[in-house]
Order: sequence, then C-alpha cells, then structure tokens
Amino acid sequence: MDDVIPFLENVLRGRNVPRERMLEVAHHYELFGGVSPINQQVRDLIEVLRPAMDEAGVDLPIYWGNRNWTPYIPDAIRQMQQDGVRKALALVLSGYSCYSGCRQYRENIADAQSEIVGDTPRIDKIRVFYNHPLFVKANFERLQAAIAQLPAEHRENFHVAYTAHSLPQSMADTSDYVKQLQETARLVSEQAGVSPDRWQLVYQSRSGRPQDPWLEPDILDHLDNLSKEGTQAVVIAPIGFLSDHMEVLFDLDEEAVQKCEELGMAMQRAGTAGTHPDFVAMLVELIQERIDPDQDRRAIGHYGCNHDFCPVNCCPPPRRPTPGAQGSPPSRPNAS
Repeated sequence: MDDVIPFLENVLRGRNVPRERMLEVAHHYELFGGVSPINQQVRDLIEVLRPAMDEAGVDLPIYWGNRNWTPYIPDAIRQMQQDGVRKALALVLSGYSCYSGCRQYRENIADAQSEIVGDTPRIDKIRVFYNHPLFVKANFERLQAAIAQLPAEHRENFHVAYTAHSLPQSMADTSDYVKQLQETARLVSEQAGVSPDRWQLVYQSRSGRPQDPWLEPDILDHLDNLSKEGTQAVVIAPIGFLSDHMEVLFDLDEEAVQKCEELGMAMQRAGTAGTHPDFVAMLVELIQERIDPDQDRRAIGHYGCNHDFCPVNCCPPPRRPTPGAQGSPPSRPNAS
C-alpha cells in the first residue's frame, strides 16, 4: 500500500485532481492488498513469450518498461544502450489505435530517448492487432469458456457485453478506436455464433470531468437496461484489455458482479487474452513480420493490416480541460 499513492501521483501528474479523489481511488487497491496485478502479468507474458520466440528462431532480447511505475521506460532504454542495442521493436500492450493506447507510448519513448545522454536505439512500434486472426481466436476461446460456465438453462439464451476502457469523445473522434473495437467484437461474435442482436460494445472505467463527454454506455448502465428488457444472463468479455489487471478486477469482478446480483441476472466474465497460446503465437508473428519483409501479414475482417509507421497526424492528443477546471482521476488506473 505504501507504493499506491506515489503511483497514483505519477498517473495524475499535471492534472488538476483533488487529493480526496485520489485517496478514494487508492482504496480500490486496498481490496487487493495494495498490489496492482499488471506487473506480474507482464512477467508471466514474458515467461511464455521467450520460449515461443526461441522455438520460432527469433533470437532477440526482451526488455520491459512501464509508463507509471518500475521498471520505467527510460530504465529499459538505458539498459538497451548499455547492451549495445542499435534497433528495437516496441510492443505496446494495447491492441487498438487511440492517443493513450498508441501515440502517447511513442511520445513516452521519444521523451525517454531525449533525456538519456548519448546515442539511443532506434525504436519502431509494432502495429496494432485488433483484427489478427490469432487475437480473435484467443478472445473467442475465452468467450466460449465463459459461456460454458453459465447455468445450463441460460446457455442458449444470453447476451454478450464486450467492454473496453472509455475515452473522452474528443479522443475517440480522432482515432479508429471504436471502429476497431466494433470489428473485434463482430469477428469474435461470428466465430462464437452470437447473432448481432445478442451482443453490444460498452465501456467501463470512465474518468475525467463529469461535464466532458466520454464514450458510452457504461457497463453498469447497460446491465440495468438489459434487466429492464428481460435479459436473464450475460457474459461480459473485456476485449479492450489484454490482462486481468485492476480495472478488470474491480470494475467487472466487483462492481458488475454486484450489479448482476442486485438485478437477479446470471453473469460470467470471460478472461482476457493474457498468456493464451494463440495470443503469444500472434506476438511472435508480429515480431517476425517486421524482421522478414517476406513474412505473411495476417488480418481478417473488413479493414486489413494496420500501418507499421504511424502518420504524423495519427491519433492526436485530446483537447485539454480549461486551466483551473477540476477533473477526476482514472477510477481504476493501471500500472502500464
């Protein structure tokens, strides 16, 4: 718990957020012993990615850097520099395009390079993978497993709520975030045989000032509406997240579970891609395609492969609140 406040101060640096609100968010971490699970989840991912790369003949070291907590991005780049690395690929653990999930990480890398003395490696970002067939397959299998856990009487008649982190509408309007999420949800639903009238993309973890428009509907509001329409069972699939970190654990396993209990609605939560073998195999493929120009570049659905190199105007930063206006911190900020 001693690390939670310093971590939240990193997340909220430069934002005009009341300290009382930050302390409220810190309480969520108390429910989990003061430990954000995301660092261990990244360790787990590296542990299975390393042998998968070795088996595929990809002889590259793996470095790891976080934005808001140790190990930090600058520390990872300094280690690369010391090891003599000249070129690197940045695998951002986000499958979708938006400022906070793509461009901001590229800015973080550039800022880190600018503060390090001497030459630093050239670092190119790996493309987003929302429509890669192995990403879709991993999420489909997680959804299937959750459906199988529903009470027998509900396995033929249920609703699927796909969730992703809400964004300010101004950020969503200048990126393909919503379009890409809709495509992932559509592709997963098709593989699972879930008809379009039985699923919806919704959002969670809203933050920011109440007067600013953010992506909706919120998952809890959506559950209320489903109950009013007579839905008796729901599977919540957090396709916008890659691991079961704090926002998934609190927003869905705590708040959404409690809401469904109040509504008398059966609920199962699908797992995230995590360390699913197909997800790990996809990561290896994405690395290989950047090493070997003859490697197949796979994508399914309507939109094809995303670009390797982001255009200058790609995913611009959102409009900042008026100076002096008070906002709210992320309700369940993660440690990525």
